[in-house]
Parts: sequence; structure tokens; C-alpha cells
Amino acid sequence: MWLSSRLRPLIAAALVLALAPALGACSFSPVYSSAPSAGQAMPSLAYAKPASRLEQIVYQELALRFGRSEAATAPLAMVTVSSSSAAIGLSKTTNPNKPHRVTVTATLTMTSRDGSGAAPVAITRQATAEYTTSGQVLADTAAKDDAAERAARGAAESLRLALLAAQSR
Repeated sequence: MWLSSRLRPLIAAALVLALAPALGACSFSPVYSSAPSAGQAMPSLAYAKPASRLEQIVYQELALRFGRSEAATAPLAMVTVSSSSAAIGLSKTTNPNKPHRVTVTATLTMTSRDGSGAAPVAITRQATAEYTTSGQVLADTAAKDDAAERAARGAAESLRLALLAAQSR
């Protein structure tokens, strides 16, 4: 055999000891936790007033993660949200249930209000959610609204991650 049974554990131990300093130099910060990491402070943001239910959802999700500030110097976060719905598939079937997809586009504009004169930062993200219509108006409307709200939450999470990435640079 190429390696004897006594030599294998020694090589494995040497490999672990050799890689330990390299892995010790790495630092990880949890992106999906609600607590800020030791070296990075969470930004406290001031939010504009929502103009629609989907904007309200995005503002609530961002405020949940970043907190809300009433300070006059806190960066102002303004969100614009648009949504569109389309049927999925091209073929006609006799099945009354038809799949649809809602696409939500959210744009977050961060404006500095501390007097630094920094240019506003704009981040745009999209998210989609699917739903099925059955021909019943009330059920179809409720399904579309639910899908739009799920997509808005997805877009808000994507905006949050993009904002954290922009801050870390």
C-alpha cells in the first residue's frame, strides 16, 4: 500500500496543524442574524412615508433589521416599489387553474443628511412570487395580493443585503 496505516494519522494531524493559522485569519460575519457584528455597527435609518402597501412592507422589513431613527442627521431611506403580473405558460388548457407570476421592483435611495454632501446611493432589486388563479374573483385577488406581498418581502431582503454589502466596502 502507498501509505501505511501508521503514517495516515500523522499526515492528517500535520495537515490540520498547517491549515489552522490560515483558517484562524479568516473572519466571518453573520449576514442573516439580527444582531450586529462586533466590528460593524448597524445603521439607524429614517424612513420616508409609504405611498402603497408594498412600500409599507419594504419599510417595515428594513426597519426591523436596521432600526428606526428620529435623529435629524440619520440617513433618509426612500423606497419606490412597482409590481407587475403576468400569466406563466403559452398553452391553453382545459384546467381552470392558471399559474401567474408577480414581479416586484424596489428601489432604495439613501440620502445623507449629516451635511457631508455625499451623493445619494440608489439600489434596485427585483423579486418574484407565483400564484394560481381559479376563476373566482375574490380568491384570485387575494392570491395576487399575497404573492405581491411575498415578492415585496423578498425584494426588501435583497435590498438589506445590498445595503450591508455597500457598507462593508
